[in-house]
Amino acid sequence: MASTTVIHVGSAAGFSGDRTDAASAVVDALIRIGGPACLIFETLAERTLALAQLARLQDPEGGYEPLLDDLIRPILERCLAHRIPIVSNFGAANPRGAGLRIQAIARELGLRAPRVAVVHGDDVAQRLAGTLMTPALRSQLAGRAIISANAYIGAQAIADALRAGADVVVTGRVADPSLVLGPALAHHGWPMDDWDRIAGATMAGHLLECGAQVTGGYYADPGVKDVPDLARVGYPIAAIEHDGSCTVFKPDDTGGVVDEHTVKEQLLYEVHDPAAYLTPDVVADITQARVGQVGPGRVRLSGVRGHGRPDALKVNVCFETGWLAEGEISYAGARAEHRARLAADILTQRLHGIGPLRIDLIGVASVLADDRGRWLHNTPAGSATDVRLRVATRHADKGMATRLMREVNALYTCGPAGGGGVRTALRPTLGTISCPLDREHAPTGFDLLEDTAP
Repeated sequence: MASTTVIHVGSAAGFSGDRTDAASAVVDALIRIGGPACLIFETLAERTLALAQLARLQDPEGGYEPLLDDLIRPILERCLAHRIPIVSNFGAANPRGAGLRIQAIARELGLRAPRVAVVHGDDVAQRLAGTLMTPALRSQLAGRAIISANAYIGAQAIADALRAGADVVVTGRVADPSLVLGPALAHHGWPMDDWDRIAGATMAGHLLECGAQVTGGYYADPGVKDVPDLARVGYPIAAIEHDGSCTVFKPDDTGGVVDEHTVKEQLLYEVHDPAAYLTPDVVADITQARVGQVGPGRVRLSGVRGHGRPDALKVNVCFETGWLAEGEISYAGARAEHRARLAADILTQRLHGIGPLRIDLIGVASVLADDRGRWLHNTPAGSATDVRLRVATRHADKGMATRLMREVNALYTCGPAGGGGVRTALRPTLGTISCPLDREHAPTGFDLLEDTAP
């Protein structure tokens, strides 16, 4: 029988590299509230997954969230003791490796062996490299070898794993809102075509997926949109009701704010069409949604409608693109900007033919510059006295990319005057192409890991 009670889902991370101390306050709040609950960590993005693939190429045992230990250790004992399942995409390029590491952490802490479920189905690289490669995709790849191909799968396998009693569910590439929808499905027992309820819980997941964005982090703009105690910003919790509506709040005694403004900003964040927000689970329509304050620091979202899920899944295909070389040098004092511009001009001449250069004068023109350095010749020099010059290029050949680093380093003595603080870096890069894939080619499921204790 479907449950009519509320399930509370807390979010303790919004991206890989997020704060690792956020989960404790969220877990404490879930324990105080009592009742059905779940904790999610959202740690995966297109760039993050590409980096994880590179990490696994270097170490077959790696490729999962690098901060996994820091995220899990402080809260695993309490979550197991109070039966608060953990759901996360911190498996990245190696979900099984992450699951095994969680088992090892539990042993190191002297805890009971957690039931760890590993979701599979997102890795479609072999299928694409085989019979599913379309002529258009083959043309876009231009003969480059596929490093990885991951489909954005949905919440079904997460829900099934939780129903099977998993304490921890580790995924790779799932749609971000599915991390929250999965626990809601498992708790409320909705059929997979109950589009309105699924859409409501999906948008609850959308509110939680970026962590502190909805509690004031991304909202804050001093003097215009002030947020109190942002250094101690609390992370969000959603109470998801049986009809798919939700109420968002944050733990007591934490900084930040939850009000109609923060919720509306996050509700619209990255939504390309408010009438048709595409996810693997549902097409959500928020054009008639209602956002209302229902108490201090508590905002309710209701009225979300849903339509049948898309026939195809989004797939991100990663492939090698060569090397990214970067170099930085600082100029300060009188005529610093003029000297930095001269240094950029020297590099442009010395590296002629290597390919487009990205040239930034940090603090003068960087975010609003372009990837070919054209602004340098189209804008007059100003009077900045503290300037950091950054130059970067991508190149298929490692040796050619390395030339940029040597030329930046040579500015120390080859001029202009007064340059210092050189820093250079070289790293391999991956390109990404997105394409659709019929969902029948990406069947999903989960495996419960065996207890590997000696």
